[in-house]
Amino acid sequence: MPVTTDDLARDAMIDVLFAGYAGDRVAGTVSLLRAGDRVIVVDPGMVPSRAAILDPLHALGLTPADVTDVVLSHHHPDHTVNIALFGEIPVHDFQATYTRDEWADRPADGVYLAPSIRLLATPGHTDQDLTVLVGTADRVAALTHLWWSAEGPLEDPYAPDAEQLRVQRERVLALADWIVPGHGSPFAPGPETPR
Repeated sequence: MPVTTDDLARDAMIDVLFAGYAGDRVAGTVSLLRAGDRVIVVDPGMVPSRAAILDPLHALGLTPADVTDVVLSHHHPDHTVNIALFGEIPVHDFQATYTRDEWADRPADGVYLAPSIRLLATPGHTDQDLTVLVGTADRVAALTHLWWSAEGPLEDPYAPDAEQLRVQRERVLALADWIVPGHGSPFAPGPETPR
């Protein structure tokens, strides 16, 4: 059965705490999602300093103790290295939810962290990638590493299967009108978006 966003609520808020980059230095994009009683950090990875995550969080009136969940788009250190900032809360990835010493297996597809926040398995950059679909008042966003930035790259040097990456990009583009990439600022996809 094809995935749609018809049942995705439209009440979440997205804040990019830090827009990442890749070049001489590498930093991952770190995002905050809020919906109902859920406060979710996506990809708390490498940044110039922990203040790059904590200061924007504090500016929103939140502390690490307010965060209820962490989601990892994949397991590269540039997206995971600061996970411990958020204590003993559930961590979600492509195959399971981890809480303290509990490992609860489940596929990512179909997991709702809130009515407006759903996980989607999207192997592409790695075989273990997931995308977070988020329904906001004015758009459906995809937090994903299928793109590093608005520019792509067209050919991801880490992707184990270029065709699989292309298929997953097309799948996400059919669902979302806003992309929060792994190493850049959010963008609205268009004809020039690498596929």
